[in-house]
Amino acid sequence: MTDVLSGRRILVVEDESLVAMLLETVLGDMGCDVVGPVSNIGDGLSAVAGEAALDAALLDVNVAGQEVFPIAEALQARGVPFVFSTGYGESGLPEHWRGHPTVQKPFTDTAIRDALMVAMDIRTA
Repeated sequence: MTDVLSGRRILVVEDESLVAMLLETVLGDMGCDVVGPVSNIGDGLSAVAGEAALDAALLDVNVAGQEVFPIAEALQARGVPFVFSTGYGESGLPEHWRGHPTVQKPFTDTAIRDALMVAMDIRTA
């Protein structure tokens, strides 16, 4: 069975190398093409601006001591769905960003898959 996420281009913004490698593996196992991972806000903004085709993004909320919201805003402006990743869950997000798909660390493969499907509005039969 082909995963519904197969072939999707997913930007990963994550500054912890072990978590970034885990996400690369999880997304690769789902058949996704991983863009990045990038580990700082500047590289993330460059990736958003420079990648012609992004299907979605996974955004660590705290990246190298900075909040990821400038990247979220750039993705939102392009109409690219995204999922926040944080140790605090959705309640740790500023009010403005609550309601966006969020996975709490530590996360499972299924949580990542489900959150991406919600973000991209993919429904399975």
